[in-house]
Amino acid sequence: MPPKFKRHLNDDDVTGSVKSERRNLLEDDSDEEEDFFLVQNQVDEVIDVMQENITKVIERGERLDELQDKSESLSDNATAFSNRSKQLRRQMWWRGCQIKAVMALAAGILLLVIIILIVMKYRT
Repeated sequence: MPPKFKRHLNDDDVTGSVKSERRNLLEDDSDEEEDFFLVQNQVDEVIDVMQENITKVIERGERLDELQDKSESLSDNATAFSNRSKQLRRQMWWRGCQIKAVMALAAGILLLVIIILIVMKYRT
């Protein structure tokens, strides 16, 4: 099988090659068996290239599916993280309020004890 040449063709190259192929196929003095094998080799090359292209497209589709799954997972994790951070912020705020309330109560009780002691000292 001849080597595969991969290059980009413009429309003029394709049109010219199609015309020359037609001319070669229609010539009476050309050997039909050689032409058949030449065309068969070209068809085989095209089939090989197309199979490679199809394989690459399938692999690309699989990679895109994996990427989409990962992005959906990342989005779900980001949403869960955001919800947990809001919940933690509220818990910390309440804990801060509780600590302030306990400290204010302790200060009030201490102040009350000091006032009671001072009042009892002056009554006696």
